[in-house]
Amino acid sequence: MGTIEKLKLPDDIKKLDYQQAEILAAETREIIIGTVSKNGGHLAPSLGVVELTISLLRNFTPLYDRIVWDVGHQSYAYKILTDRKDRFHTLRTFKGISGFIKPSESSFDAFGVGHTSTSISAGLGMTVADSILGRDRKVVAVIGDGAMTAGMAFEALNNLGHLDKRMIVVLNDNEMSISSNVGAFSHYLSNLMTGKMYTRFRKDVQSLLEKRPLGPRLLKIAKKMEEGIVGLFTPGILFEELGLRYIGPVNGHKVADLDKAFQNAMLQDGPVIIHVSTKKGQGYGHAEKDPSRFHGVSSFDVSTGCSSKLGSAESYTDVFGKVLAEMGVKNKEIAAISAAMKDGTGLCEFEQKCPDRFFDVGIAEQHAVTFAAGLAISGIRPYVAIYSTFFQRAFDQIIHDVAVQNLPVVFCVDRGGLVGADGPTHHGVFDISYFRMIPNISIMLPKDSYELETMLKMTMALKGPSAVRYARGEAHHYPELPVSSVEYGRPEVIEAEGEIAIVSVGHIFEESYKLWKNLKEEYGQVSLINLRFLRPLDQEYLCGVIGSKKLVVTVEEGSVKGGAGEEVQSVLMDGGSRARVVRFGIPDIFIEHGSVKELRQICGLTAEQMFEKVKSVYGGL
Repeated sequence: MGTIEKLKLPDDIKKLDYQQAEILAAETREIIIGTVSKNGGHLAPSLGVVELTISLLRNFTPLYDRIVWDVGHQSYAYKILTDRKDRFHTLRTFKGISGFIKPSESSFDAFGVGHTSTSISAGLGMTVADSILGRDRKVVAVIGDGAMTAGMAFEALNNLGHLDKRMIVVLNDNEMSISSNVGAFSHYLSNLMTGKMYTRFRKDVQSLLEKRPLGPRLLKIAKKMEEGIVGLFTPGILFEELGLRYIGPVNGHKVADLDKAFQNAMLQDGPVIIHVSTKKGQGYGHAEKDPSRFHGVSSFDVSTGCSSKLGSAESYTDVFGKVLAEMGVKNKEIAAISAAMKDGTGLCEFEQKCPDRFFDVGIAEQHAVTFAAGLAISGIRPYVAIYSTFFQRAFDQIIHDVAVQNLPVVFCVDRGGLVGADGPTHHGVFDISYFRMIPNISIMLPKDSYELETMLKMTMALKGPSAVRYARGEAHHYPELPVSSVEYGRPEVIEAEGEIAIVSVGHIFEESYKLWKNLKEEYGQVSLINLRFLRPLDQEYLCGVIGSKKLVVTVEEGSVKGGAGEEVQSVLMDGGSRARVVRFGIPDIFIEHGSVKELRQICGLTAEQMFEKVKSVYGGL
């Protein structure tokens, strides 16, 4: 029986000596690697914070104190070491535990998170609430160095320094290189300047000087001298200027060092930032060597580190990346922008071939969009590749900085639709609705790889903004269907006969196509229309094809509220059609995590489910 099996978690972690804590860290990593190798997930980030998690649970009481994780994919060890060890094997599976922090899943989870850079804001809100309500809880926000590239994190730090509340921010730095000599001295100096004796001495000197005639002036000089020493040997002067006491850098893989840092932090009267240096993928050689590849993974072989999926098919993201790189080589006015997701959005090839026109702006979607607007107004054609769910963070900039000025920025909306195991914070189900409400933006919805390539090339000729939406996963091909040219704003009519018409929106065509075949077997003739465009949309042409039908069925993997189905229905109403309309899409709820197949079942979006509903409705007409 291992150490972890003997413990009453998380309480017994406080009782361990440092050798036992090391053994616990190794066993926790073994559980993480074993589960993620089967289920997929965020491996390297979670492996990097195991000792940090152990130290947090040694120094705080998570059911009372608040530990606020940023992003959440650093939280696997936290889940194991609080109350989910026995359920961890269900990670990211349907009805299993989430890959992110989720308060509805556990009382140990202080604040729900799937996106990034929110922990300091949320933690400060909790700290202020405790102050108002008279609670004496400790609040710790754990934020990664990548998340610090987002403006929201600095807005929160600025506010925290201004309010001067007692709160601890842990900056998990898994990228910054600090030389051993400077780092060692900095660690010693940080311990010295935040330790019990120095803290008491500092308070006594401040109290004494404040009572003297020249006290305030001498206090100011002393503070400048202290800042000079800190700034010379540590990277913490920025945080000190914002009003936070700086501790670090601290070795994030030594529990003893982390314990000392937390104990020193709790001696301070105001906000503290602890700079923790960790290594992504710690404890698993393959992830240590290639942390980017093991950031988020599908199932893999633990011994080799190789993916378990053999000969995976080309994805929509692969198609996008290849086509845009080809376009970039041919046209020097094309630029590509990523918000810290160049691998995930397929922009590595573009970066290799056009390095001077590739820009990774960090986790800063708002800046990415307005930066693109600046490029566009100056003669460059920017392609902004961001996951659908993260585009939501730049909604204001899309409207005010791009659409109002009608600038030719191309929004490449990756992960449109259900994304599977990452769950409700990552499903791309609102993009059609929010892009649809903004004037001037062309909205393109390719059903397959051919249409994605064609539409990307089409954007070069547009004078205003455009959004091209495509899914995660395999790019579809339909070799049995004739390839028709893509006409800007006009739907593709695959068949126009019969009293029932199916209007399919984007990649969900794979289910619509099955539905069409099933209905043809049942009723003979059935119309099938691939919408292709939501704006512009040739309404007269569409009405001419489907306006006289008895039943029109719209199918989209996006929210039914404000979605493409509503647009088709309004077109029919405006055209005087009496057709009954049935809209299939994502219902007005947040969809949990699971496989795409399982989640489509929840939403009633499988061909079989839609077939039964259509039969029922058509039979009653």
